[in-house]
This record gives sequence, structure tokens and C-alpha cells, in this order.
Amino acid sequence: MRETTDERQSLVPAVAAQLGGTMDADEAVGRLARLLVPAVADWCLVTLVEDDESRAPRRRLRDVGWWHADPDRRDLVAAYALERIGALVPGSMLMRAIDSGTVVHVHDGAVEALDRVLAPGAARDLVERLAPTSLTVAPLKSRGRTLGAVSLFNGPDRPPLSPAEVASVVEVAATAALALDNARLYRRQRDVAATFQRSLLGAPVQPDDLEVVVRYQPAAEAARVGGDWYDAFPQHDGGTMLVIGDVVGHDVEAAAVMAQLRSMLRAIAVVTRNSPSDVLTLLDAAVRTLRIPALATVVVARVEQTPAEQEAGVTRLRWSSAGHPPPMVVDADGTVRVLDEARPDMLLGVHPDRPRADHETVLGPGATVLLYTDGLVERRDRPLRAGLRDLRAALGRHAGRDLDEVCDALLAELPGGPGEDDVALVAVRLDGPRRAPAAPAPVPGTRRATR
Repeated sequence: MRETTDERQSLVPAVAAQLGGTMDADEAVGRLARLLVPAVADWCLVTLVEDDESRAPRRRLRDVGWWHADPDRRDLVAAYALERIGALVPGSMLMRAIDSGTVVHVHDGAVEALDRVLAPGAARDLVERLAPTSLTVAPLKSRGRTLGAVSLFNGPDRPPLSPAEVASVVEVAATAALALDNARLYRRQRDVAATFQRSLLGAPVQPDDLEVVVRYQPAAEAARVGGDWYDAFPQHDGGTMLVIGDVVGHDVEAAAVMAQLRSMLRAIAVVTRNSPSDVLTLLDAAVRTLRIPALATVVVARVEQTPAEQEAGVTRLRWSSAGHPPPMVVDADGTVRVLDEARPDMLLGVHPDRPRADHETVLGPGATVLLYTDGLVERRDRPLRAGLRDLRAALGRHAGRDLDEVCDALLAELPGGPGEDDVALVAVRLDGPRRAPAAPAPVPGTRRATR
């Protein structure tokens, strides 16, 4: 049955709405196939060009979407989609449409035409069983590039596409191609940003007798990048700095601000060798001076020992928080402590002149310290207080496990999988009485920090 003029006119906005609602190219192609069948064809295949090479011999094609109006014949189309590209010979209707950027139409004798461009084998056998009588291949063109093509097939109970229907298909293909190109651009930007973020969030330092484990899980709704970060690095006197931070936002801009804050914080901590609160104060001052549009929560912690503490096998954790969720400590006996402050200090980027405070606690052999971002404990359906309670309980349940297993268990149980917010973790376990590592050569013009 032919589509009416009204149906043809409604197909374009339907394609724009359906394909524009996803940034996943494969999903968009699947939606396109189901919109075209049975509106303009009995069955169809949608092909994507897998690379940006303009020369035909170097193109890689993939049939991504397909559909048949008859449910009993969909498996045949799916099988044909798996075989077709590998069986095509030069001069096929598909490659002619992609190379020329114009519609290729076979008014009748479609099986014979396909037999001429398919190598003998499964693809030809499937064409015989599907038995199309006419076919039309329309290229998917956007911004001067051909992204793929849509192949439409009709059987003996449906006439070939009329000139008006072909014109409608060309308009639909142009609309679909724009949506697919947007999805590809989004994916490319996301992949570049994710690569950039992975380069920042690399493997942490592993000091003597101190195990450090990190995790980063992006939000499902974001571009898989965001403002959460973790860090762990040595200071020149042998202490180890731990950092967890969260820039407001879940996009490339937040990731860019995060990169600036992370780099500046590292430089300040290494060069000055100051306490955590001093590092945050200097970072806040730098943000103001450089006019960085940053609003972020951060915890800076330092694992350290005096000579007397080293002799006694005791380690101190000194930390300062810029409005961040509180660190937690799991002692060797499984006791979980929440390192809450009475009055949390301000976020970065709010009041740089406000004084910041350091806090201290003693860590025994085998203790574990966990720093995390709020995506682990806070969701729309779970307030922060309840999330902190759940985290504390989970840490108690998994206290005796390996540190990698503890982190994996927390990510599996608490946020409910990738969710509304990014999650970053840095977990540290004292394997035993810490030996003071050999201190690197001092930086010229600096002095050892004193308490």
C-alpha cells in the first residue's frame, strides 16, 4: 500500500524527533529502520560508513539497522545484514549511491540486479528467499559528507517507489543524516574529552607500606566526563598527599576547570610542602587571582609521621575540607569512623579570604582511609545523610576484604550503577608500621614545613 501525501509529510518530522532524541548513532539507525518500514518499504537496511576516508577503496561499511514489515521474515533480513557487505562486488548499488551521493533506483528485477553485485554464497541465497522486486538506495549526506545509505526493498505486493516517494525518501535521508552526524560529533567530542580525563586520572603513587586504590565512574547522563577527580602524590619530606575533588558540573567545561585545579593544587602542595589547609587557602587565592570560574568541593589529606611516631608504629592523617563529604576511616578491627568536622569550611571559589582549618586523627596499622565524591552517597531518592549511613554500613561489611574489592563493592552497592552523578574514590590502606621513604632532593628555595 502506497503512503499518502500526508503520511510522507509526517515522516520527516517523525524522523527528526525520533533520531534527535538520542546521541547514540547505532540506536538512531535502529529507530530510522522502523520508521521507514512499512511507511515507504516492505523492508530496509541502513548502512554506515565507519571512517572519514573520502576514497572509496578505503571505506569500511557496516549494516547497522534493519527491519521487515513481516515479523516472520525479520530473521532473514538480519542474516542478510550480516552477510551483505562482505559479499558485495565493485559497482554495487550501495557503493554507487555512497560514491555519487545520489539515489540509485532499481524499478524491477531486483533479485537479478542483486545477484550481479553479490558474490555466490549465503547473501545471494538470502536475497532469493527475501525476493524483492524493486529497490531504492538513498545516501545519507550531511555537511558535505556521505555517512552511509538506506536501502529500501519492496516485494511483489507493493509497487516500486514513485518519483514523489523517492523525493520523500531523499528528504527523510537528509533529516536522518543530520541527526546521525550530530550523534557522531557528540561521540567524537565525548571520546576526546574522556581520553583527556583518563590522562589526568591515571595510576596513583604507591608509597612504601601504603596501598593506594582509585576509581572513577562517570555519570550515565553526562558526556562521560566531569569535574570529579582524585589524586595521590608524595611530598618532599616523605609525606603522601591525598586529594578528592568535585567541580560543579558534569561536562567538558567542568573537566577543564578540574584539570586546572588539579594541576595547581599539585604544584602548590609539592613546592610549598604546606599543610592541607594552607594548600587549599593558596589554591583558593590562585583561583581568584587567575579569575578561574571554579566552584568546587575538595578534601586534601596528608598521611605523615614524625620520627617518634615512626618509632611507635603510629601514623597521622591530617586533612582539610572545602565543603566536601567527610572522609571515613576503617580501623584494623573493622570499626568505621566518620571524620566529620563541627563546621565544614567553605567551598573553593566562594570566600578565598576565609581561614581554613586542619584536622588530625591517628591511624593504626591496617587502617583504611576512604575519600570519595558525593555521587557515591547522594541521589535524588537518597539524601546525603542516608547515603553516609549506607556508606558507613557498607565499609563495615567489607572491612576485611582486599582494598580493590572494597572499592568495587562500594561502586556496585551504593550508587546503583552509573547514575546521576560522577563518582571518584581514593582509598588508602596502611599495610603495617610505615617506614619513612627516602625523601627526594629538596626543591631550591624551600624549607621543610614545621608544625
